[in-house]
Amino acid sequence: MNIFYEESGQFKVATIVQKNDTTYQVDTLGGKRAKIKSNHVFFEFDADGNEFLQQAQSMSDEMDTDLLWSVCDEQEWSAVDLANEYFGHQPSLLEQAATLMAVYAAPMYFYKKNKGIFKAAPEETLKQALAAIERKKAQEEQINLWIEELSAFRLPENIQKDLPSILHRPDKQSLTYKAFTKACDMLKLSPLALARQTGGVKSTAQYLYDGFVINHFPKGIDFPDIAVNVPDLPKAENIQAFSIDDASTTEIDDAISVTHQAGGKTQVGIHIAIPAIALNDAIAAVIQQRQSTVYFPTGKITMLPENWIKAFSLDEGYYRPCMSIYFEVDDDGCYRLSSQRIEQVMIQNNLRIQNIEPYFNRQTGTESDEEQFAHHHDMRWLYRFAIQLQKQRERYLEDAPVRYEYMIEVSDEQTVAIRLRERDAPIDTVVSEMMILANSSWAKFLHENQSLAIYRGQSAVGKVRMSTQAEKHEGMNVEHYAWLTSPLRRAVDFINQRQLISLLDHQYTPYFPTDEKNQMYATLRDFDLAHTAYNEFQQNMERYWSVVYIQQQKITELPAVFLKGDLVRLEGVPMTSRASGIPIDLLPKTKIRVQIKESQADESYVHLAYLGVVAP
Repeated sequence: MNIFYEESGQFKVATIVQKNDTTYQVDTLGGKRAKIKSNHVFFEFDADGNEFLQQAQSMSDEMDTDLLWSVCDEQEWSAVDLANEYFGHQPSLLEQAATLMAVYAAPMYFYKKNKGIFKAAPEETLKQALAAIERKKAQEEQINLWIEELSAFRLPENIQKDLPSILHRPDKQSLTYKAFTKACDMLKLSPLALARQTGGVKSTAQYLYDGFVINHFPKGIDFPDIAVNVPDLPKAENIQAFSIDDASTTEIDDAISVTHQAGGKTQVGIHIAIPAIALNDAIAAVIQQRQSTVYFPTGKITMLPENWIKAFSLDEGYYRPCMSIYFEVDDDGCYRLSSQRIEQVMIQNNLRIQNIEPYFNRQTGTESDEEQFAHHHDMRWLYRFAIQLQKQRERYLEDAPVRYEYMIEVSDEQTVAIRLRERDAPIDTVVSEMMILANSSWAKFLHENQSLAIYRGQSAVGKVRMSTQAEKHEGMNVEHYAWLTSPLRRAVDFINQRQLISLLDHQYTPYFPTDEKNQMYATLRDFDLAHTAYNEFQQNMERYWSVVYIQQQKITELPAVFLKGDLVRLEGVPMTSRASGIPIDLLPKTKIRVQIKESQADESYVHLAYLGVVAP
């Protein structure tokens, strides 16, 4: 005699060796002795076990599952009764076995209630289950089609669209991700390698950019449509302001005016674009999400929408809304704050550093009697005033070492040029001192009026940090300091500007009322995180283009400054890297020369080797 039983979801037969009330001792078809619990056994039979199992499986395969389901009503059915309804007669043991197999093979049609007892799935539930199966089948077919395309190194349109997220922020349940990763496994390629071979990633620069955008701007970099309402402000009389910026600057935040008055006094006006006057909930949400304009060698992602920049950027030839602060300056450089106003200012000129610096620099001088460019006379006066401001702050260094900054430019043909420019040049001194004067004065005003604001401070030995409390800034030697002069480009400046506006004109509500200090602190933290991430991205892009430049120029050696350990700062490119072979007793800040033994632009990598110290 044999038994027909179920074990781990599979139907089996075995020959009975011994039987008691709760178990069977049997020999399986494989010849093994086993113990089977009685509650797993459906029935005993005396036919050949192997043949019985094959016939039952064959009969089960031919049974119409839909018909089997349709004979059931909402009550529970035994396998015997269900077989009786299906076959139309008292079922044989073979028919009972086939029915059990058919029911077990269709779990979406039948719910198992107990041993040999089933209930038909509700019609709507069954339809949904079958639709899900068809959907999964269609998905598998689609995945296989995409894999076939990828294996031929062709990039399907859907995968091309999702490629940034596949590479940088994958949704592992998406069909495109599954197809792409399966293709990578089949071809034994990394995701980036397959993306390159299919043309989805054309350069490392694109790869770095896509990764940054998908992680920091997951909804994309496009702006919602946000209308801008520019209020009608009084026009400043007899003020001709000018800005000083790099030629690539499109968000012009600040301008300066110089008005010489009777009695030897001079009025200096510092005029800042004032987008915060048009604050609304929609633009606040954008600023909260973006925090800052993102800069990198081949472009930028602006903090504000284009229509807002166009409305408030201090472009030449127009009256522009400004937050103005005026100082009265004596011949000896002593000054006093005379007024601060919300007004429209005529922007007479946008001076571009590249155009004016040849006539206004440390080498050729700043005191030429000829007017080489618009406002040359004003710039000469401002430079003398800026030096006086540095001396008053005890931060003037007559013989300060020359420092340089690097500007990376990339042509449409991907040719890299690196422009060297002296830092702290006379033009920089003018701009930075005017902005320090405005920022420190406004920070003091915010503090004295007990307004919430985001300040910047620095202890004698610590790093610069942001805080909701006004603190001394030792680096600049000012008692109060806050960012307010770049509201088109930084969220902190925008917020502080709105706080300032609310003090000067009470019809405007502050960005943060006095009872929302915790919310302001959260915003400070968000800005800090975003600013750090944006700077890291800019440095990564600069590093990549620097390696490309080294390769294009076939540079094999470069001067460098030793920092510590094996870390050096290269000269000629904006890049730090590690070098092998540096003597253990070499002093920090020693100028050395390094050999470029290997460079890989795709990995933003250079292998440097120490050559020796550069003689002073």
